[in-house]
Amino acid sequence: MMISGSCHCGNVRFQLDWTPEPSEIPARECSCSFCVKHGGVWTSCPTGALRVSVRDPQRLSRYRFGTKTAEFQLCTACGVVPVVTSLIDGRLYAVVSVNAFDGVDPALIRRAPISFDGEGEGPRLARRAKHWIGDVRFVDRVDGDAA
Repeated sequence: MMISGSCHCGNVRFQLDWTPEPSEIPARECSCSFCVKHGGVWTSCPTGALRVSVRDPQRLSRYRFGTKTAEFQLCTACGVVPVVTSLIDGRLYAVVSVNAFDGVDPALIRRAPISFDGEGEGPRLARRAKHWIGDVRFVDRVDGDAA
């Protein structure tokens, strides 16, 4: 299943090749203060591939807080965070916001609250390496972008 998504203004776009086809999409409603304030509900497909494009890189801010092991890719034009990345042992991993999906049947999304309070940095990075998308590339264009 190919899932497209973007920030509100379309400056940051992504395509997630979710393989194999999901019967449901698990979505984690993170309880950290940043995600609560931004409505962060994240998903990932460890066997999938993610391509991210940014139309105007000057309107992209990368925000880190807490353990500083994740970068929230924030569009400064519209304020939406469609993608979060984490560099682990030289490899880029990511999760995407289900709130940034375009055209995905909401009935497929299974939201559940999650808390990572008290999780140490080592276990946090190991969890991400196992469960986040491990095939992540930032590209000049994503198919379907306007020229």
